[in-house]
Amino acid sequence: MLIDAHCHLDFPAFDADREAMFERARAAGVGHFVVPGTTRARWPGVLALGSRTDTSVCLGLHPYFLDAHRLKGADNDVAALEAALEAHSEVVAVGECGIDARFEDSLDAQWALFEAQLRLAKARELPVVIHCVRANDQVAKRLKEIGLPAGGLIHAFAGSLQQAQRFLALGFLVGLGGVLTHPRAQRLRRCVAALPGDGFVLETDSPDMPPAGFKGQRNEPSRLALIADQVASLRHESRATVANTSTANAARLFRLDV
Repeated sequence: MLIDAHCHLDFPAFDADREAMFERARAAGVGHFVVPGTTRARWPGVLALGSRTDTSVCLGLHPYFLDAHRLKGADNDVAALEAALEAHSEVVAVGECGIDARFEDSLDAQWALFEAQLRLAKARELPVVIHCVRANDQVAKRLKEIGLPAGGLIHAFAGSLQQAQRFLALGFLVGLGGVLTHPRAQRLRRCVAALPGDGFVLETDSPDMPPAGFKGQRNEPSRLALIADQVASLRHESRATVANTSTANAARLFRLDV
């Protein structure tokens, strides 16, 4: 069985055929799904998906949607996140949170929001699901400083082997997705081939990050099998081995009973 360790199945892109999407995923061998939160407004939909036996959920405040977050006042979104984590013991991680350095003008606000979520994760001993774009070294430095007891996931990892090793040494896993199926991703492919077996999980980031051959199309969890095949080829392993390895890693990280 495969676990899609990061997929936004609450997004409106799936409103018209969500159950059919789950059925296609099951037919492709994907039996469990981890859905991260992105904004406070979307948490109810995420939590509703968490009522499914095949879906686990995370709650967080995504840096890409910074303008949607209420960061001041007594009813700010960080305080709401803390309350939600207290109220929903089924939540398996804090996230999706992190740093997107493409947006330089908002970096100070991004770091403040990220730090606040790291502190919540540390206090509750939860793993963290991190969005990290063009900031691997800076994020790794901060993670080393804060020392999160439950580690986490560097979602959609696209860095070097050295950067991956630094995250692994801090108790994090790297998420492997559709990017590595594109021939231009040679550095990432070399990294995937050299990763230790306990260092990665597979993910689709649906509805985004489609594999090669699906440019411009909505991504969905059934395509995780294509990612598994590519990882297996790069590592000279069978798909079954990659599936078993990534499933065990995801189950360990998120404490899943699967």
